[in-house]
Amino acid sequence: LKLISRIIAPTSGRVQINGRIGALLELGAGFHPDLTGRENVYLNGSILGLGRAQIRRKLDEIVGFAELERFVDVPVKHYSSGMYVRLGFSVAVHTDPEVLLVDEVLAVGDQNFQHKCYERIMEMQREGVTICLVSHGLDTVRQVCSRAVWLEEGTVKAAGTVEDTISAYLRHAAAEEEARLAAAAAEEEARQETTPAEEEPKAAPQRRWGTGDVEIIELTFHDATGAERHVFRVGEPWTMRMRYRARQRIEGPVFGMAIHRNDGVHVCGPNTQFAGLDIPTIEGEGCVSYQIGQLPLMEGTYLVSAAVHNQADTVMYDYHDRLYTFRVRRVETGERYGVVSLGGEWTWDGTAS
Repeated sequence: LKLISRIIAPTSGRVQINGRIGALLELGAGFHPDLTGRENVYLNGSILGLGRAQIRRKLDEIVGFAELERFVDVPVKHYSSGMYVRLGFSVAVHTDPEVLLVDEVLAVGDQNFQHKCYERIMEMQREGVTICLVSHGLDTVRQVCSRAVWLEEGTVKAAGTVEDTISAYLRHAAAEEEARLAAAAAEEEARQETTPAEEEPKAAPQRRWGTGDVEIIELTFHDATGAERHVFRVGEPWTMRMRYRARQRIEGPVFGMAIHRNDGVHVCGPNTQFAGLDIPTIEGEGCVSYQIGQLPLMEGTYLVSAAVHNQADTVMYDYHDRLYTFRVRRVETGERYGVVSLGGEWTWDGTAS
């Protein structure tokens, strides 16, 4: 962006720009702290290529948009940071640019002013101004842009329509997170297998306990194809598989799990007894599964506990406290807020009284 806005020159090659540039990079970067807001408008306008008469015609509009009428003749060193960036934004968008460079600055001021900034940029777009936006906010990119480029470490990873580029980025991010969570799960599993309970640090919270008569030896998450995964989308099929080893004959065991959000909210705690699944006896190794046809959890990271105990819940054979992790990503057109997506269906009857 600094190359395009001619703040720095390219070391090789050239940048071709057709039209006057307005840059929302470092808002108010050209302001002099000892000058008033009015004087800085003239200073910034001249830097952007406007004559004094042009600036005079736009002054009231610039100050009014920034909501600084009472403070326009106060030196900007006495402005709050919000006042400072509001004035910088207003100057940049009222200098009639033909190309507007925007770098993550749509979150200026309070919510009402942010909405006004967004509306001003969309108005400029409708007037034919080219908007070049750099953002990590995918929703903002969708709202503002018609084409997108995904850059990573200076390399173009994808370019094309907004939806195609965002989809490529999300697939890459999901694969990276899947690998990270899988590695973390493998590391935790290895630690559980190689660290005897008596060697656990005294100060560490106890995250596994029980008599050991039944041992949970593996817990994994799977998709509809049976493939093991750690990242899912809202509404996807989800299966938890728990492998166990009973060191002796155990009558009437109950297997269960608990799901917590990573902020500690307890989401649910199903078990085989609640579900009416009677397991008469177990001995040796086996597996229990819990299937969800459409995962209702909203986007976030979830921690899973696993347990096996007797029917009266007076003897805990093995308990793993939040040792397993999976992540849920939202469907791009789906719900965004809350704990669960209920999967309901909306209907409308325009004739109902």
